[in-house]
Amino acid sequence: MSVEVAVPKGYTRVFSKPRALSDAGFTYCPGCHHGIITRLVAEAIDELGILERTVGIAPVGCAVFLDRFFNCDFVQAAHGRACAVATGIKRARPDLVVFTYQGDGDLAAIGTAETVHAANRGENITVIFVNNGIYGMTGGEMAPTTLPGQRTTTTPAGREPRLHGYPLKISEMLAQLDGPAYITRQAVFDHPHIVKAKRAILKAFRNQLDGKGFSLVEILSTCPTNWRMSPAEAGRWVAEEVTEVFPLGDLKDVG
Repeated sequence: MSVEVAVPKGYTRVFSKPRALSDAGFTYCPGCHHGIITRLVAEAIDELGILERTVGIAPVGCAVFLDRFFNCDFVQAAHGRACAVATGIKRARPDLVVFTYQGDGDLAAIGTAETVHAANRGENITVIFVNNGIYGMTGGEMAPTTLPGQRTTTTPAGREPRLHGYPLKISEMLAQLDGPAYITRQAVFDHPHIVKAKRAILKAFRNQLDGKGFSLVEILSTCPTNWRMSPAEAGRWVAEEVTEVFPLGDLKDVG
């Protein structure tokens, strides 16, 4: 568990590590938005007071070590199967708060079927979907969400839609289904957007607490290492290029 550092006399604490986070250091690359998103999930868990009954489902990908970072229970799912595992846990123990945390390769490629059917059934779970448009952990290959023209290790000349297909817009797809309660796309490339992403994550967890059903928060993220960019350049790329293909905002909200 985290140990709170004493505040020196004459000072007031205005910011501290969430109780839901452990003392383990993140294994994310420098400048990657995963660190921000992981913290936002932890802050939401703290604010809602649900740490002791929360179970997270770790993916295969850059967040594979998520169980080390949180002080709540975790289950490691096979690649792409997080929504199926979350469904089993939530149905067996409806009193628990269950969330998945998945990248685009995990959720939108090998896990497409599990994601779509869990959403279509309206499973009462919360899904955090981190979209950085690339396979970050395995070397920077093209992902379902790679932008047209974007270069990856498997598309060195850029993604060509006629050969490789178009970026898969998971949130738009799921928003057409009757089952989901809340589908939204956010980003964390600057402070105002971080605040909006935090609100979306809180809403997704509250929906589960209220029994409203399936909620998915897609968050556009950077991958400076595989994009061959500095963190600042990667943030600008998200703001100026990625949001043109993946517009921000709520796509479905049953209220």
